[in-house]
Amino acid sequence: MNAKNIQFLRMTHLRGPNIWTYRPVMEALIDIGALEDFPSNTLPGFNQRLTAWLPGLIEHRCSVGERGGFLQRLEEGTWAGHVLEHVALELQTQAGMQTGFGKAREAGPRGIYKVVIRTRHEAVSRSALETARDLILAAIEDRPFDVKAEINRLKQMVDSLCIGPSTASIVDAASERSIPAIRLNDGNLVQLGHGAQQRRIWTAETDRTSAIAEGISKDKDLTKQLLSMCGVPVPQGQIVDSPAAAWEAAQDIGLPVCVKPTDGNHARGVSLELSKQEDIEAAYDIALAEGSEVIVESFILGEEHRLLVVGDHVAAANKGETASVVGDGVHTVSELIELQINSDPRRGEEEDFPLDTIRLDEHTTSVLELKRQGLTAESVPEAGRSVLIMRTGNMALDVTDEVHPDVAAQAVLAARVVGLDIAGVDLVAQDISQPLAAQGGAIVEVNAGPGLLMHLKPAVGQPRPVGQAIANHLFKPADTGRIPVVGLIGDGDTTRPATLVSWLLHLKGLYTGLACADGLFMNQRRLQSHGGMNWENAQRLLINRSVQAAVFESDARHLLAEGLPYDRCQVGVVTRMPKAQGLDDLYAGSDEKMPGYVRTQIDVILSHGTAVLNAADDQVADLARHCDGSVIFYADDEKNPRLVAHLAEGGRVAFWRDGQLVLSEGSRESLVLSNKRPAVSRLLQDGRLGTDDMLIAACVAWALDISTDLIRAGVKSFGQHTSH
Repeated sequence: MNAKNIQFLRMTHLRGPNIWTYRPVMEALIDIGALEDFPSNTLPGFNQRLTAWLPGLIEHRCSVGERGGFLQRLEEGTWAGHVLEHVALELQTQAGMQTGFGKAREAGPRGIYKVVIRTRHEAVSRSALETARDLILAAIEDRPFDVKAEINRLKQMVDSLCIGPSTASIVDAASERSIPAIRLNDGNLVQLGHGAQQRRIWTAETDRTSAIAEGISKDKDLTKQLLSMCGVPVPQGQIVDSPAAAWEAAQDIGLPVCVKPTDGNHARGVSLELSKQEDIEAAYDIALAEGSEVIVESFILGEEHRLLVVGDHVAAANKGETASVVGDGVHTVSELIELQINSDPRRGEEEDFPLDTIRLDEHTTSVLELKRQGLTAESVPEAGRSVLIMRTGNMALDVTDEVHPDVAAQAVLAARVVGLDIAGVDLVAQDISQPLAAQGGAIVEVNAGPGLLMHLKPAVGQPRPVGQAIANHLFKPADTGRIPVVGLIGDGDTTRPATLVSWLLHLKGLYTGLACADGLFMNQRRLQSHGGMNWENAQRLLINRSVQAAVFESDARHLLAEGLPYDRCQVGVVTRMPKAQGLDDLYAGSDEKMPGYVRTQIDVILSHGTAVLNAADDQVADLARHCDGSVIFYADDEKNPRLVAHLAEGGRVAFWRDGQLVLSEGSRESLVLSNKRPAVSRLLQDGRLGTDDMLIAACVAWALDISTDLIRAGVKSFGQHTSH
């Protein structure tokens, strides 16, 4: 018997809508070899070892459709390709990249399968599949496998390669509104929307966040000056350049004071309620270590709060935590911190923990706080003694519903004075539910690019939909950030109609991009003469901020190997059903499978969009039932049964009658143009356009509300423009 193995023949990252789903996936072509003869129920101990290593598999519903469904399939007997799918998905879930979609299908030859898993990052999913293979083989052979270590490794990949949780919250909120997203770098720079309608975010900064406003916010002293000039309550303060100057300023301002860096963040280097000279001078050095300058401010009595201002309202508010330990007469302060504070499961080093781990070192204000209490990290407090470790730090307690309208108005004003569209406004107040003035509260900082995680995952209180607030700030209620997108696929007959559609959109006054077999074009200018249908090249149209409409030609090969370069389209065109010939390397199968693949072009049509289908090709015409939008059928012969039936049902059709191109809906007909006109007949004779090309372009134009006069003028003038 051959050794049991799973061999990867190829891994393909399908980055756009594909034959499997709307979303990006990793498609692994595998050979399970001898395992084709050994389903899971024939492998001694395999199921038990697998489920012991990955108990989360019980949540996989699989085709059974209920919790535990996949485990049921394991017991009944399923093949290695199917197991690989579920194990890879579970590894991704445990690593923090939750993606529920997966498929495993025979690819044709015995033992060859296509295993597909949803991905948010190619490298993570590639590694998850490889790790899943190794884990499965270890379970089959009853070998040790360090599942925890592998999950931790994948988790580190997710943390370093995927967009952060704050950015993800905005992207997810946009997705719920059908606003597309494109990641523009390896970090958190993301484009929402397409072309000229796009907006950009960089975590909680947007393309409305001005450099001047951000510069002002970094200068704490300047920020306070501007706020004070506009009537916003702020603490009195002075910038100082030495410990002695800090003590002198503190006496001028009035004790107690706060000492902090002018350009610090996350409360690093901030020391509060200082009255002694030695404490103030020590705090100067701590603050300077965290910033470029030090400021001494009057101490405001109360608790710190962070208000998230988005546009013209407060989207969320959190209160800072203080951290203390209680002595037991046995353990040191450092040990008590580990036992009583850092043991909290909500604390951790990674950013997705709502509370930070507390570490004592010479640069933290906690050391100064201990010194003021006559203690060090190695002191052993007596039993029952409360020891304050940290006065300020994590803004982890949600208080959004408690914010007084006056306080919210002051925070919004502060953000506006600085010039930020999204701001983290830090203020000190004894009671956030009361106006600031009556309690002597003040705004102490206004921050650009505020962290969102504290509001998404507060340690205490209700999570707030701050991603949704930012998405709604960037896009009006009915706005999806989309431009008109036209997609065409067929059997090598879509380049000319795609070019003509692009020309008609250009004549309508739209800056139009075209990706087709002839290359990549922008506003009728050729950018490159090859690779126009490649996914990466084609998507350049959607990233370009000048583009107001885009036309994409695709074919079966690019669909199977890369996916479509756009997530949805307003008009989807299928001309003739392509053949499977020449696609053997992609394991496409027989011609009978092609309609299932090409259906992707119809599946991505928006609900208010239109499918343009060739009524003379039965396989193409049958795709109409999959369209969420409306359908326009076209054919040379107006007596085509599909056309007749569709017209009788109130649908739209296009055809040729006695040399006239006719658009018909119900009893209304529009005569678009005659192929006997000299300008049109020359195009036909020269071979620059065919009658079907004109029909297809007229249907697309009709779907996009382009007038018949413009269609007529566009066809007659086609080819008279330069494309070089």
